Amino acid sequence: MSVEEAVIVDVVRTPSGRGKPGGALSGKHSVDLLGDLLAELVRRNDLDPGTVDDVIAGCVAQVGQQSYNVARNAVLAAGFPEHVPATTIDRQCGSSQQAAHFAAQAVMAGVQDVVIACGVESMSTIPMGTSTLGRDPYGERIAARYPDGLVGQGVSAELIAQKYGFGRDELDEFSARSHRLAAEAAEAGEFDRELVPVEVVDAAGGSSIVTADETVRPATTAEGLSGLNPSFRTDALAARFPELDWKITPGNSSPLTDGASAALIMSARRAEQLGLTPRARFHAFAVTGSDPLYMLTGVMPATARILKQTGLNLDDIDAYEVNEAFAPVPLAWLKEFGADPERLNGDGGAIALGHPLGASGTRLLGTLLARLERTGGRYGLQTMCEGGGMANATIIERL
Repeated sequence: MSVEEAVIVDVVRTPSGRGKPGGALSGKHSVDLLGDLLAELVRRNDLDPGTVDDVIAGCVAQVGQQSYNVARNAVLAAGFPEHVPATTIDRQCGSSQQAAHFAAQAVMAGVQDVVIACGVESMSTIPMGTSTLGRDPYGERIAARYPDGLVGQGVSAELIAQKYGFGRDELDEFSARSHRLAAEAAEAGEFDRELVPVEVVDAAGGSSIVTADETVRPATTAEGLSGLNPSFRTDALAARFPELDWKITPGNSSPLTDGASAALIMSARRAEQLGLTPRARFHAFAVTGSDPLYMLTGVMPATARILKQTGLNLDDIDAYEVNEAFAPVPLAWLKEFGADPERLNGDGGAIALGHPLGASGTRLLGTLLARLERTGGRYGLQTMCEGGGMANATIIERL
């Protein structure tokens, strides 16, 4: 059986909204946020939604308004025919990147022809940790395997910063760079092709249109960030990790964010039949586990694996997107591989553009693709650290 070529026809996203009450998208139901985006994706590509074989959505907090298979609800909200199925997956921060992998793999296997990979997260409405409130997510066997206990991602970021010797100034400088590059890209209209405005109706019935990322702060400086206090230090953690000097703050972390994103993926054959022009093809995929204590370091083995699979090296890659969950993650990745910092997150990253968990994977995919098109680059690498100690990596090739 021959392998089909899986191509990317389009990638869209909503603007990022602050993930707290009063944020620009906080009044928008998750189902409607993703549903409106799906409707716009098929509209702008003049695609009959009835030809979509499946919709795969990433979402981390699958409770409340994001429960009961938010992907299926969004498909119905988008007005797609009832025969179009959908499923919701959770690979933590990489959920929609994994959705893109599953979509492309189904196309390459010849099982499906047209699949939408997408993601959504409303962190203003469903805060992080909501699904585990009052409950133990681990059980006795994990407690026995890790008797000292696992830690949250912020503490993992502290451990990584300590391991790689990053000082507070270096972390804050990188974070200011993220805001500067994102602000410059927005000012130059670099996000215009991927951004889809969102209509939000307030409690009084008035409507407004959100057109820009709310999380980007153009005036951010490293000096300004230096005044922020560490976010994750407690007396108990300080006693457990006496080596840490605690330097992870709200300024060098990705903000809580609301948002959605979606990618239209299909076989090259079907794209030609439909008269659509593919923008890129999927070249390779990788996923790996890593130490759950240093859970954010999974981007290193995932990158190593995908480069080994393809025979490429980082000099062959024209642009890198390494998710900025916390500043130490892309900085450690750069240090580990000796990569070119000029190719990394060239339009800013999640520290500025936000990290709406389940939606971040396909958001990075769209930003990476747009950068390759703008610069004339051929290959792009995307990798994302994930809760629990995992990471996905993807290499795309611009067409």
